[in-house]
Amino acid sequence: MNFETIHNYYESLVIEHVMNTVARERGNSEDELEDIVCLALNQLPARYVRHDVDMAFFLTTREREKMQRDIQEAVLTAVRTVTERNREH
Repeated sequence: MNFETIHNYYESLVIEHVMNTVARERGNSEDELEDIVCLALNQLPARYVRHDVDMAFFLTTREREKMQRDIQEAVLTAVRTVTERNREH
């Protein structure tokens, strides 16, 4: 059996969102971006799939929109956490 295809569907969505928003706007270091992704993912439910296309096919428009809003909120919270942590150091 090959379990390497199993992954959390949110991972690529969160990374894409961080790279398209936070990385472009804020100039965070690579370590900070990785922390932001981890913190954001920890706020979201795990949605494990074998193939991304399977999840995309079965999601309704409403579910997809909610996932995007949840990702945006989780990333914003993660950015705040990393920013506060950096101020303290």
